[in-house]
Amino acid sequence: MVASVTNMTVDCANAYRLAQFWSEVTGRPLDAEDEPDDPEAEIKLANGLALHFNEVPEPKAGKNRLHLCLRPDTSREAEVERLLALGATLVDDRRKPNGWGWVVLADPEGNEFCVLLSESERSALPPASSE
Repeated sequence: MVASVTNMTVDCANAYRLAQFWSEVTGRPLDAEDEPDDPEAEIKLANGLALHFNEVPEPKAGKNRLHLCLRPDTSREAEVERLLALGATLVDDRRKPNGWGWVVLADPEGNEFCVLLSESERSALPPASSE
């Protein structure tokens, strides 16, 4: 027996607003039934998984124990700039001088996520090190 992951839930203060941010990040629309005052909102990703946003009364405290890692279809640098313009904030820059590494950002409610190298960037680097 096995279990399938169907969604990842993000606890938040404003489900609709945070889902709008992630909709821009992923290029996927919010569920057609979601409304601005709803305590929950959802985005279906292209791979079948869903990002589910659920309002909770308590604020985020500490580092995420689980986070998303994004692999852009453009360059890592272009994607970081795009996400910062959408409202993400820089948390930690883990880029290495040899080209490998990643960037840790936070969404508008402080949830950390990583931006990795694109597949084309990965294939252009020597295989000595990896993310």
